[in-house]
Amino acid sequence: MITYPAINPVAFHIFSWPVHWYGLMYLVGFLAGWGMLTLRARRSPRGFTLDQISDIVFYTALGAILGGRLGYILFYDTTVLFTDPLFIFQTWKGGMSFHGGFLGVILALWLYAKKHNKSLLALTDLIAPVVPIGLGAGRIGNFINGELWGRVTTVPWAMVFPQVDNAPRHPSQLYEFFLEGVVLFIILWIYSSKPRPLGAISGVFALGYGLFRFSGEFFREPDIGIGYFFGWLTEGQLLSLPLILIGVMLLIRAYAFHGEKAA
Repeated sequence: MITYPAINPVAFHIFSWPVHWYGLMYLVGFLAGWGMLTLRARRSPRGFTLDQISDIVFYTALGAILGGRLGYILFYDTTVLFTDPLFIFQTWKGGMSFHGGFLGVILALWLYAKKHNKSLLALTDLIAPVVPIGLGAGRIGNFINGELWGRVTTVPWAMVFPQVDNAPRHPSQLYEFFLEGVVLFIILWIYSSKPRPLGAISGVFALGYGLFRFSGEFFREPDIGIGYFFGWLTEGQLLSLPLILIGVMLLIRAYAFHGEKAA
């Protein structure tokens, strides 16, 4: 059994302004994703320019942050709007929803695609392989914040989170870092190394994330105040089901029609 290391959530100070690890993890994720996206763009048959990549990263980051924050409040903790209205701006405290961020990114990319006459699926195919970098960084941020802990267990690597109780629990943040960050990145990067039908890469991302998140939720403590649906289904699993369905539909569409190759 391991005791949670109680990491100081503040990495350092700039003058008197605290810089939190949680925010740094998102910054690292965006910067690393930007770099990897530039590499992808260079081999893209659509010929995205560096300026276009910068714009796409900006739209994606804005959609992810705003959507993730609003999604967390709407999906997991609507009461915070009344108890602590400023929480929506206090991103260093944690509280980001992938599913909300996903919707925010799709909306942002749709606006970009409409403005620049691009295909939305071409954009999602382009960025999908680098998204797990940000997801993995976010999970490390969750671990540093000591949030989203796992269910009680007897496995040898169980971890005690003193801020919760003295029970040994799954370090589910690290499980999700491995599945959603490392494994999903490897799958998508290898799969996207060759031209694929339009929408196929996006389909693999949606299906892969949905399955990994659904599986990981079995080790994660249900969100406080929400609990289980039907006695076993968590909010995260419920929200992942549409992603799995979308992933399957995109793959069927891509390979059934053998259409235009993705970016």
